[in-house]
Amino acid sequence: MTSSLSAISRARVWPQHYLIERYAPVVTVVLALAAIWYIAAVLMNLSLVRDAFEREETPYTIADLIEGTMSAERPLLPAPHQVIEVLLDSVFGYPPTAPRSLIYHSAVTLSATLAGFVLGALLGVALALLIVHSAVLERSLMPWIICSQMVPILALAPIFIVVLGALGLHGLLPKSIISAYLCFFPVAIGMVKGFTSPDPMQLDLMRTWSASPFQVLWKLRLPSAIPFLFASLKVAVTISLIGAIVAELPTGGEAGIGARLLAGSYYGQTIQIWAALVAAAILASGLVGLVDLSHRLLSRHMGAQP
Repeated sequence: MTSSLSAISRARVWPQHYLIERYAPVVTVVLALAAIWYIAAVLMNLSLVRDAFEREETPYTIADLIEGTMSAERPLLPAPHQVIEVLLDSVFGYPPTAPRSLIYHSAVTLSATLAGFVLGALLGVALALLIVHSAVLERSLMPWIICSQMVPILALAPIFIVVLGALGLHGLLPKSIISAYLCFFPVAIGMVKGFTSPDPMQLDLMRTWSASPFQVLWKLRLPSAIPFLFASLKVAVTISLIGAIVAELPTGGEAGIGARLLAGSYYGQTIQIWAALVAAAILASGLVGLVDLSHRLLSRHMGAQP
């Protein structure tokens, strides 16, 4: 009887211990970052609030100064609760199709992100296949693939927008091309490593069995490259989102997270800028989570142990 009661108590304690062990480090880091953020907001906004009190010739205390830094209308660094309030208001305070809704702007940016991500991933895999199967292409393509990432995208984005606009391409396609330009690189490099990861003895064994190049690719190279593929896709999907946001800046568009950042910069709405940045971070986290979920499902389908 005593042993059964102890077993039940252990069964009840174990999930709590597991949750604490898993999420306590994350919660600790988040709380530490929030504390640092609040301290930085007080220090950076202190002079603005003090100058406002002095201009109005209003007596103030240290508590008044700290309270003012937490509620400044246009702070240098908004406090976390200010960003959360504006974020929640932008998400739930307007219809999803309203121009002031962050859901609307996020959907616009997400459409360009996904289109560029698919184009860039396909291009990266295709280039990796060419490089792996041709030594000549490896020597000729690989240096250009590396050099393509040496020029900052902030310098290339306006050029892409102007050239593609002169060709009659507007709207989603130019932003998708910029996203694809950024995200094809990690996929290409990762898949080259993945396709060449099989052991030479495995390749010799496939040749002994008279396997065709397609069979070697499908039966050996591709399964070996799956971990490299999804590791690259996690990087590529976040870079694709950055490319879509950057592509919205030179167009001066009225929709998208980039346009939201640009509008906040024009009118000095720092809280709006930070809310848009937090929305972009949440969107990137969701995309990475979807890629990771796809990896888990595919690994389980391929017989990997959970």
